[in-house]
Amino acid sequence: MLSIGIIFIILLIVIIIFAALATSVKTGGGDEIVVKKVYVYLVLFATLMMIIGGSVSAFMAVGDLVAPTPYYQSFEEFSTWRADKPTSDANVKPEKYTAEELETMYEAMVKSEAERQKSRAYNTLFKSFGWIIIPLPVFLYYQKRLTKNTGDLS
Repeated sequence: MLSIGIIFIILLIVIIIFAALATSVKTGGGDEIVVKKVYVYLVLFATLMMIIGGSVSAFMAVGDLVAPTPYYQSFEEFSTWRADKPTSDANVKPEKYTAEELETMYEAMVKSEAERQKSRAYNTLFKSFGWIIIPLPVFLYYQKRLTKNTGDLS
C-alpha cells in the first residue's frame, strides 16, 4: 500500500513538471520562472506531506499512551505455559511454583509489558515530533518566499 502511494506521488510530480514545461513552451518563454515556481510548489508539497505524516503518527502515539493495548495472555494460560515449559537441560527437573508465586510472576510480566508499551509510545512520539519540527521551517521559508515574490514567480 505504501509503495503504491509513493509511485502515485512520483507520477504526480512528473506530470506537474511536464505540464509546467508545456505551459512555458506555449507562452513562448519564461522557462526559468516556471521551473522556479514548480520547484517551490514541490518543496511546499513535500514538506507539507511530511508534517501531516508526523502529525498523524504523533496522534497515534498519544493514543497509545492514553489507551494502551491490553495484555492478552490470561493468568490461566500463563500458569499452564509456565508449568509445561521444558528445560534446556535434560537432567534438571522443571521447577514447581506455587499459585502465589505464579500470580506474582504474572503480575510482574503484565506490568513489564505495560511499561514496554509506554516506552515504545514515547519513542514513537519523539520520532513523530521530528517529522513535524524538521520540515516546518523549510515549509515556512518557502511559503514566505512564495507570498513575498508572487510577482517574480507568477
